[in-house]
Amino acid sequence: MSELTAQKQIVTDAIKEISHIATLPDITVKIIELVEDPTSTAQDLNNVISNDPALCSRILKVVNSSFYGLPGQIGSINRAIVLLGLNAVKNIAISASMAKLFRGGQLCDKFSARDIWMHAIATGTAAKMIADKLKMGVGDEAFLAGLTHDIGMMVEMQFDRLKLVEVVNQINVGPDGTPDRDMREVEREVFGADHQAFGKALCERWKFPEAFAQVTGHHHNPLDLPTGSRSMACLVYVADRLASSLDRAFRLD
Repeated sequence: MSELTAQKQIVTDAIKEISHIATLPDITVKIIELVEDPTSTAQDLNNVISNDPALCSRILKVVNSSFYGLPGQIGSINRAIVLLGLNAVKNIAISASMAKLFRGGQLCDKFSARDIWMHAIATGTAAKMIADKLKMGVGDEAFLAGLTHDIGMMVEMQFDRLKLVEVVNQINVGPDGTPDRDMREVEREVFGADHQAFGKALCERWKFPEAFAQVTGHHHNPLDLPTGSRSMACLVYVADRLASSLDRAFRLD
């Protein structure tokens, strides 16, 4: 068995093993399918989301946050869809559903699911700010891409916590914030695959748009992607570096 084949098998086994945890709620799957359908309307999306009061509440909380800076309070999903668009509301729904995967508390002194979640939010925010500044027209997609970029670490945590502890204990961060070993290299030694491979597989399992699989699979090496598929991964690469420069940021990778 070749090394690449062995890695694919390891990743496949991990995704199967955590399938009871790493699943999107049915309503989120419906939202993704609906928004990807060019014949769908804002009313179609409103009808689906309105069936889940908890999701409605989370979406409205995000819509009314300073992140969007909308004038006044938005009190209905229909109004939120009109102001933000179907795609933005879809991304908020996915973000709300994803949060449960980042549960698990403090794994060891150097790693906690909360740290990764906070780093993911910082990276997503930085990605959106860069995309908006450059007028790329993909601010909401950039936020979600940044939010999901390290989700492969959560696959590792749910699949084999002891191996993840072994990985992080082999990496030390110097006074300048630089790790003394490449986390992906250590992951490949311990797991047989790295968090990029695990994250890409999960995005494919969740039927996310291809751009998100490319980001999770190449946010450390975006130039390995074909020329026409690099922009979002390059954007998240820069956002990841910026987020890692913050005080108390996650720096192991």
